[in-house]
Amino acid sequence: MRRTLLLSLLLTGLLPAVAQTLYFPPTTGTTWATTPPTSLGWCQTPLDSLLAFAGRKGTKSLLILKDGRLVVEKYYGTYTQDSVWYWASAGKSLTATLVGLTQQDGRLSLTDSTSRFLGRWTSATRAQQQRIQLRHQLTMTTGLDDTPPPPCTNESTTPGCLRYQAPPATRWAYYTGAYRTLQDVLVAASGAPTLTQYTAQRLGNRIGMSGLWFQDVFYSRARDMARFGLFILARGSWDGTAVLTDQAYFTAMTTPSQALNRSYGYLWWLNGQASYQLPGPQQTVFPGPLIPSAPADLLAALGKNDQKIYVVPSRGLVVVRQGRDAGQGRLAASSFDTDLWTRIMALLCGNPTATAAAGQPAAGYAAFPNPGAGTLTVRQPAGSSAIAVRLLDTRGRIVRGQATAAPDSSLALPGLAAGLYLVQWLDAAGLVLTTQRLTRQ
Repeated sequence: MRRTLLLSLLLTGLLPAVAQTLYFPPTTGTTWATTPPTSLGWCQTPLDSLLAFAGRKGTKSLLILKDGRLVVEKYYGTYTQDSVWYWASAGKSLTATLVGLTQQDGRLSLTDSTSRFLGRWTSATRAQQQRIQLRHQLTMTTGLDDTPPPPCTNESTTPGCLRYQAPPATRWAYYTGAYRTLQDVLVAASGAPTLTQYTAQRLGNRIGMSGLWFQDVFYSRARDMARFGLFILARGSWDGTAVLTDQAYFTAMTTPSQALNRSYGYLWWLNGQASYQLPGPQQTVFPGPLIPSAPADLLAALGKNDQKIYVVPSRGLVVVRQGRDAGQGRLAASSFDTDLWTRIMALLCGNPTATAAAGQPAAGYAAFPNPGAGTLTVRQPAGSSAIAVRLLDTRGRIVRGQATAAPDSSLALPGLAAGLYLVQWLDAAGLVLTTQRLTRQ
């Protein structure tokens, strides 16, 4: 009976992928519980390699949380726990969260025209400007020209630099200038004197996150970034208290927001999608996931010079990196992300997923045929601790589930829409043992 109930919980999603209770540090003081790497089965040699790699790449801080507890907290050179650094465009993800909280409070709606709050804020015609809604700024689909002529830049916010190019929602373009006006919207909608005060009042004080906005960029300590990541890992809650109660908004923020760039939510980068675009005027769509070596459900707040907040719900991980440019010089995911996650994924010695690239199952696990359209065969090795397998769509919804009967089980695919899915093997504690990407034809 207990096994039957457990399987039901696993396959309906009532038991989360990460079954452990999250730890939340106090909102004041410096107390933060830790977990020894050895207790997680992490090997010292790959951990040393990870820390040395980060140091060689200009890193100032590297933090890794497991279920909220600090496992790694490394500072380099003169940078310390109390040092402050900029988030760069990782602050966009913070802005998206604040927009959700402000909509939750009834002070704005994503379908509002930005003109409601800012008046004449572009050089487009009044009719063209009126069609630009807050949701278009959140999804980088305003249709404004992201390469305005000099002296304007991609970061300019003056109306003369915000020029009409295409109707909203018809073009994805990473346009910081158009995004930054959202900060003015937040101040206008909230009535707060400054965005720094509003951030503290509406979110920071509730999760113990300090920081300030300066010239449209957020600055904070590494632990403040980690607190924000933990808040996102907890789906907008802190220590049992829901802060972002609008779960429909949270889901929309952290899943594909439009069809043009499926690796982009509401100012959050998404891994595990079938394709992605990067900042720049080329409008090139690249096949495959954003960070191939990382777990498929990874969410990322990414900033210039490789400022990073990664959140991995399936593994209970939050990873923070502050520092100088790691050498790739790109605004979004770069080979640094891939190299970093290759090393993080190699930490778990003795775990079947330790050396498996994200989206590729560990040795002995397989789901085939892939691509598939009919019945999917799901295989696990002898001695596997998996008791269930389930299929998730790109919104994280469980669409199929089956108890495993080693070595093979079956999942029926007919009735599912074509696209990308995730196959997950789970143990009796509800932990995801390994994951495979699956294409439904």
